Amino acid sequence: MAELTDRQIKILKSIIEEYMELAEPVGSETLEKKYELGVSPATIRNEMVALTEMKYLHQPHASAGRAPTKEAFKFYVSQLMEEKKLSVADEVAAKEKVWDARFDFDKLMRQAVKALAERSRVLAVAATKKGDVYHAGYANILELPEFYDIDVTRAVLSMLDETNRLLELFAHSFGEEPVHILLGDELGYELLEPCGMVFVEFNAGPEKSGSLGVIGPARFNYPRIIPMVRYFGSLLEEILREQ
Repeated sequence: MAELTDRQIKILKSIIEEYMELAEPVGSETLEKKYELGVSPATIRNEMVALTEMKYLHQPHASAGRAPTKEAFKFYVSQLMEEKKLSVADEVAAKEKVWDARFDFDKLMRQAVKALAERSRVLAVAATKKGDVYHAGYANILELPEFYDIDVTRAVLSMLDETNRLLELFAHSFGEEPVHILLGDELGYELLEPCGMVFVEFNAGPEKSGSLGVIGPARFNYPRIIPMVRYFGSLLEEILREQ
């Protein structure tokens, strides 16, 4: 990917954050009015064309607006994002949700995905190294524009029934980063282009290890979702190692 100028980075960051909030293609007029970019709408349009040529943006339909690509989201996560640290209250609330199940591994996993779904407001999913799969929060995705398309929703729900497919996705844990992100075609289904998956691994011994994460729109609120998923993974490890 081509190196971006400071101005292009500022414009791209604004587009990504606007799109994450509204799920609508972003136009130059919106950027000029809402963000202090210090340039004219014409200049913003020219930079948006350049960012599109560099594969950071795409034009979903005939409108003048642009939407981020998976490359843009990954650039945002690696270079631009400022994580929102979980509050102590949030950490305590999450721990309380799973604490009573700490001595029953199966129940603990069911409670963990349920609690993660409640906190993330998307679909939570987990799989153990032994091949057991857990998920919760199906209703959450129905409130998101990406899943108004019944074919997209059907593809996600079908994927949850395919244990081997989920295990394959969780096996995509490459690189040194503790949090893994799969977007669009990386999920293995053409219909899941607007979707994404964020997950971590947890390891508390051969019988108590696996992966835990969320499935939702590619426009996840990454500053909030990433620390949340990381915390739940650490929480599972902490509880399981104390057993």
